Amino acid sequence: MHLRLAGRLAADVAATSDLSYTDYLVLVALNEQPDGRARLFELAEALGWEKSRLSHQIARMTGRGLLRKERCDGDRRGAFVVATETGRKAIEAAAPHHVAMVRRLFIDPLTPGELDAITSAAEKVLAVLDAEAADDHHDGGRRREERPSR
Repeated sequence: MHLRLAGRLAADVAATSDLSYTDYLVLVALNEQPDGRARLFELAEALGWEKSRLSHQIARMTGRGLLRKERCDGDRRGAFVVATETGRKAIEAAAPHHVAMVRRLFIDPLTPGELDAITSAAEKVLAVLDAEAADDHHDGGRRREERPSR
């Protein structure tokens, strides 16, 4: 279901806007930041992407004028990723249709009880994923099966 839904939403974003689905996801993640900007590692974490994948996506979006990088005063090597005016306008134009599609394909067909059950299940799965991420961060990113037994 996840793959089919994501595929349908990706095709719809591409057909109804000037954005790819990955463009859309990056712009949404930036939009959710309090000041509308984020460091690369913060975006990678928010999206669940590898830094290299995100770096390539940021480069493409910067080349198309959707994003720009700003110097990070606290870290000379670091930079913030920020949506440009073009990027903000693109997400503002694409979001209403995308939200309506999510509603039509996923929210509307389900009862309130079914939505509550999905919410409960998702919260449990996300808690496990958060714990795994914390463990990975703590042990240097080694995969669970590579970790020494305790």
